[in-house]
Amino acid sequence: MKLSVIIPVYNEVNTVTTVIHAVRSCGVPDLEMVVVNDCSTDGTKEVLDALPPAQDLVICHHEVNRGKGAGIRTAQAKITGDVVIIQDADLEYSPTEFPKMLKFIEEGKADAVFGSRYSGTTHLVDSFWHVKGNQWLTGFSNFCANLHLTDMETCYKMIRADIFKSFTLECNRFGFEPEVTAKLSKAKARIYETPIGYTPRPYDAGKKIGWRDGLAALWYIFKYNL
Repeated sequence: MKLSVIIPVYNEVNTVTTVIHAVRSCGVPDLEMVVVNDCSTDGTKEVLDALPPAQDLVICHHEVNRGKGAGIRTAQAKITGDVVIIQDADLEYSPTEFPKMLKFIEEGKADAVFGSRYSGTTHLVDSFWHVKGNQWLTGFSNFCANLHLTDMETCYKMIRADIFKSFTLECNRFGFEPEVTAKLSKAKARIYETPIGYTPRPYDAGKKIGWRDGLAALWYIFKYNL
């Protein structure tokens, strides 16, 4: 199966090439990357434009900053793989998890696989409020969607491409996570969850999601489920 990796990028000049190399080295033999630069202002665009052309790499640029969800929508129309996953352009998640996750779909067991940061793995300790906020949002999402996930907000959601392409995505920022979870639930998708490693990035190192996004997520959970 061919894996399409969508990489939304905003002001990640120090990590974006490292992430691209990590995806290429993840152990999945057939993959493509669709990188969407969301009008970065720190030199990310120049770094991406300087990369040599490659068959496994498509680079798109937004002329104005539109948000992570908008970047995912841009890439949605360009992927050609059988399976899709989102990869943030920082170093919080490791693409070495891809082969393990892909196996569930290759074997016909799952339509989507969520990589859970909070289900028994060894990981760098995160902040109390970030973890609790995720737990509250995951709990509310589970209640509304009738699911039993441990990490709804995880970036690592690997989805069959035909299902992913059938979704009309709307959220521009970080609301993609509750939106796509709700739409997978409504589509009666078979969702597996598997533990993954996670290295949280502090806000002073460039982490972008904030408490306002958490409040917005509550609305998106309600909107897309009910």
